[in-house]
Amino acid sequence: MLILHCPCCYTDADETDLHAGGQAHLKRHATGSTDDQFEEYMFMRENPKGVHFERWRHVYGCGKWFLAARCTATLEVFGTYPAQTTVPPQDIIDKITAKRPGWSWGDLA
Repeated sequence: MLILHCPCCYTDADETDLHAGGQAHLKRHATGSTDDQFEEYMFMRENPKGVHFERWRHVYGCGKWFLAARCTATLEVFGTYPAQTTVPPQDIIDKITAKRPGWSWGDLA
């Protein structure tokens, strides 16, 4: 079972208390964007086997959104952080690179 730490209310919640919100750190285009840019934002999502950054909502807790870094193949959680963060915290990136040499945030940014 997937258990994530909510950085808003500081509790550990299992997946039955949470709702997945899809890929994190998406680039939103400004007004006047092209149809192709809008299509990319709305429909084109990464679905990797491996490290992935996702949005989660603590539905049956504080109700707030947060972000999580985890491995989709093993369900290993590297950490969670507030949704207002534009890039993952350095300690989470360090945890990922320690377990997966050669991985870099630049691969996903």
